[in-house]
Amino acid sequence: MGLPMRDVHTPTVASGATSSGVTQGSGEDPASLTELIAQKDNIEAEMSALGSVLDSHGVNMNTGLTTFDGFPRADIDVAQIRTTRARIIRLRNDYKAIMTRIEAGLHTHHAQMQASQTPSASLSTTAAASGGSSTQAPFAKVNSVAIGSPAETAGLRVGDRVTLFGTATWMNHEKLSKVAQVVAQNEGRPVLVKVLRADSADPISMSLTPRRDWGGRGMLGCHLLPI
Repeated sequence: MGLPMRDVHTPTVASGATSSGVTQGSGEDPASLTELIAQKDNIEAEMSALGSVLDSHGVNMNTGLTTFDGFPRADIDVAQIRTTRARIIRLRNDYKAIMTRIEAGLHTHHAQMQASQTPSASLSTTAAASGGSSTQAPFAKVNSVAIGSPAETAGLRVGDRVTLFGTATWMNHEKLSKVAQVVAQNEGRPVLVKVLRADSADPISMSLTPRRDWGGRGMLGCHLLPI
C-alpha cells in the first residue's frame, strides 16, 4: 500500500535569495524601475510554467495528495507536486513584494518629474487636461459593471478611467493583456486599482479581489476598453 504520508520526503525550497532575482534597489529611477518590471515579468512567466506542471497532474494548490486512509496517492508524482507548490508560494511572496516596490517607484518617479518641471501656465494646463503625470495616464475605461460582482464590491463604476491595475499602467498594459495577467496571478487576493472619475478631482484608489465564485462570468464582473 506504500508508506504513510509522513514518511514521504518533502523537498523544500532553500532560504535566501530566490531564483527570480528580486533585487533590493530603491526602484526610484527609470532604469531600476524597468528592471523591476522585467523581474515581475520573469516571476509571472515562472509561475505560469509551474501552474502548467500542476495542471499536467490534474491538481491545484489545494488538491489533496493522500488517499482516504492517509497514504500518498499513487496516480501522481507527490514529491514533484509538493516541490512545485513550495516554489509557487515563494514566488507569490516575491511577486507581492515587487508589486509594492514598483508602485512606490512609480509614485517617486512621478514626484521627481513634477519637481523638475519648469513652472509654466501652459504646462500646468496640459498636465491637468491629460489627468496628471504620464505615470497616471488612464489606459482603460470601464464599459460595464455587473451587479454583485467583485468590481462592484470594490467600488468600480461605469465610466471610470483606469490608471493603475496592480502593476499594469499605460506604459506596459499591452492592449490590456497585462491586466489579464494580473487577474490570473491574483485570484482570491486583493489588487490595487486606481481610477479617475468625472465627479472626483483626485484619483480614487480601491482594492479589487478577483474571484470565480461571485455568480457571474469572469473573475472581475466588469468590461474594460483600452483607451
